[in-house]
Amino acid sequence: VQLQASGGGLVQPGGSLRLSCAASGKIASIANMGWYRQAPGNQREFVAVITSSGLTNYLDSVKGRFTISRDNAQNMVYLQMNDLKPEDTAVYYCNGLIRRRAFTPGDTYWGQGTLVTVSS
Repeated sequence: VQLQASGGGLVQPGGSLRLSCAASGKIASIANMGWYRQAPGNQREFVAVITSSGLTNYLDSVKGRFTISRDNAQNMVYLQMNDLKPEDTAVYYCNGLIRRRAFTPGDTYWGQGTLVTVSS
């Protein structure tokens, strides 16, 4: 199983980016999918999560600006980021709780990260 994140880049404050993450390999089902980020010198922090039924939760500082969504048929998760701020600058990682076989607990897999830089 692999997760491949994409969509990062350089954007000005107030701008928008959309991150994508594709899960591939032997996958029976995916439970939660989420995004984390790690800024230079900081620990990795939770950003957003979405369950298989579409329930979501967000880091307080991104509520109202970021939206997480998923396409279960394509094993994809997205993060729409609007009104970006310099403090959003970080490497963004996707993850997923993935079952390779039915009726098993599953394991958490991580993507490789995509860099988002918010700067004028």
